[in-house]
Amino acid sequence: MSESTPITPNSNSTEAINASEEVKAVVESGSKTRQLLGMKGAAAGETSIWKIRLQLMKPITWIPLIWGVVCGAASSGNYTWTLENVLKAGLCMLLSGPLMAGYVQIMNDYYDREIDAINEPYRPIPSGAISLPQVITQIWVLLIAGLGIAFALDKWAGNPFPTITTIAIIGSFVGYIYSAPPLKLKQNGWLGSYALGASYITFPWCTGHALFGDLNLTIVILTMFYSLAGLGIAIVNDFKSVEGDRQLGLQSLPVMFGVTNAALICVVMIDLFQGLIAAYLVSIHENLYAAILVLLIIPQITFQDMYFLRDPVNNDVKYQASAQPFLVLGMLVTGIALGHHAAI
Repeated sequence: MSESTPITPNSNSTEAINASEEVKAVVESGSKTRQLLGMKGAAAGETSIWKIRLQLMKPITWIPLIWGVVCGAASSGNYTWTLENVLKAGLCMLLSGPLMAGYVQIMNDYYDREIDAINEPYRPIPSGAISLPQVITQIWVLLIAGLGIAFALDKWAGNPFPTITTIAIIGSFVGYIYSAPPLKLKQNGWLGSYALGASYITFPWCTGHALFGDLNLTIVILTMFYSLAGLGIAIVNDFKSVEGDRQLGLQSLPVMFGVTNAALICVVMIDLFQGLIAAYLVSIHENLYAAILVLLIIPQITFQDMYFLRDPVNNDVKYQASAQPFLVLGMLVTGIALGHHAAI
């Protein structure tokens, strides 16, 4: 080739480079989104203190608690679509999701910083993105704000007994002993998973019910029973941490029974207790709602077979994304059925 011969880039190579850069940008964007939401597979490197604080609160975990408030409002049988009720429900969702769930998530990250250094080193605390005093301050701010709003909701609802405040105190205490020594409930696979299931179902559901109606023993027992299905959901979250749990001696169910057996226990809990709730609905003559609930269990079983039981460690997120919408829809169906029964 002579010195005067121009060198032109290969168009195919240029397109390949551009495509590679686009894929890289999409991957980085996805990692940043997962990081902000507190999801598995995030990337470290965030410098904004407010984004780091949000990441600590794991916004992805707020959704079930916000939904629990909706189910509680439905089960009260008294919710109507007025501006005041929408505002009350919105404030209750703020209490259950960002404030109380955020408080529990940060508490968990604080006491699990050694485990996270093994399982999720990109998390804010093990990565050094935020100092421990800053974390402790955020915990207190969320807790105090949550209890203050709970008390305000009791006053707004006209509750003669501070039911919502009491639920918030109990929930915050359970969240504390779930993560903190000496009790550290999460060290025991059964107790820890049930505490988590109750936090996702019983506490927000009872809060929503107490905001719009009179909380009674039947609703408390039913939601605690429903939380046994939530226990199965909580077990799903343990598979991503199984290696770190083994190294640090935590007795999660995947550690206690092995990955395969724990996955089987998990799906049996999820399906069985939803089925028993459907049976209860039949017993109170809410047959249509019971049938809908059973129909919503079927796709969950399908996704359990397709994803979770075949590879629970790698398919946990895929399974949750596929199956949990049907579970939470079933919760709402149950709430509406209970509200309908109460109104008869």
